[in-house]
Amino acid sequence: MDQNLEKMKPLNELDQKLKVLSGIANVLNKNNVIWAVGASMLLYFKGKTDVFHDIDIMVYEDDVSKLKELLLPMGILAPPNPNTQYKTRHFLEFTIDGVDVDVMAGFVIVKDEREYDCSLMPEQIAETLKINGETIPLQAVADWRRYYELMGRASKVEMIDR
Repeated sequence: MDQNLEKMKPLNELDQKLKVLSGIANVLNKNNVIWAVGASMLLYFKGKTDVFHDIDIMVYEDDVSKLKELLLPMGILAPPNPNTQYKTRHFLEFTIDGVDVDVMAGFVIVKDEREYDCSLMPEQIAETLKINGETIPLQAVADWRRYYELMGRASKVEMIDR
């Protein structure tokens, strides 16, 4: 009986995010999508912060349509909400099992009227880790340090440099 009660306990917020991430990984990896975790979740995995609010997925631009088709049955896609600081070619905001998932392909940051193409390339996948038996590719922290610097996010740059 105790085992059944244990299974019924609600997941805490971190466990829920990791469950959603591993579910996404299962689907994307089975379908050969080139992707990686970036932003604050990456910093969490690398021990640079102890909090992250959503799942940030970078995807190789050639695979964004496939990713969208694969994630649509898993959650709700929000309407587009453009930001002038970025000219990202594909920005998708999903909610999957109560977790916000941001997907970026063709990530472009605008600084001083100049565009910096920060698109995920396969060679930028620095390492992988396992969560719930699924392989999670990670982008390099050095890439994100550069992106945060371009975005003027000094606190994130300091966090990485610590």
